[in-house]
Amino acid sequence: MTAIDSYGFRKATLDDLALLKGWQSNPHVLEWWDADAPYDETDLADPRVTRWIVSSSERPFAFMQDYTVHGWQNHHFAGLPKGSRGIDQYIGEPEMVGLGHGSAFIAMRMQVLFDDGAPVIATDPHPDNERAIAVYRKLGFEPLGPTQKTRWGLILPMAARR
Repeated sequence: MTAIDSYGFRKATLDDLALLKGWQSNPHVLEWWDADAPYDETDLADPRVTRWIVSSSERPFAFMQDYTVHGWQNHHFAGLPKGSRGIDQYIGEPEMVGLGHGSAFIAMRMQVLFDDGAPVIATDPHPDNERAIAVYRKLGFEPLGPTQKTRWGLILPMAARR
C-alpha cells in the first residue's frame, strides 16, 4: 500500500470500541494518546465531535476525529472563526506507520472539511511529537503561538487555512 491509496471514512460506532481499545494499547499510540478514558456511548453521541474509522482497501487501520472548536467553554481554539474544526487522529496498526498514510488520509479529510465550509482547521499535537508536527507542516499547518498547557495536556496549537 502507498500514500496514493484511497481511504474510506465511516463513523465510529459502539461496535468499534474493542478495536479502538486495542489500537490505543499499542506503544506507538500510547505515547501520544490518552488510553485511560476509553470511549463509550455518551462520547460517540456527542454532537460536537465526529469520530471516524479510517480504512485502506476496506481494512480499518486508523482513527480520526473532527470537532467544533467552539463547543467547549474556554477552548484553546475558541478565538478561531465560526465554523472552524479541530482534528486529532492516530494510526492504530503499527505496520501502517511511516508509509505516508497519515498525511494522505488527513489531507483527504481536510479537503472535505474545507469543502463543507470550515475556514480554519486546527490541531494540537504534543510539542515533542515531532513526527506529527512534521506531517501537519507538510499539510499547511502553522503554529498559532507557543506551546501551552490545556486541560487535555501540553500542546502546540497549529492551524491550516482554506
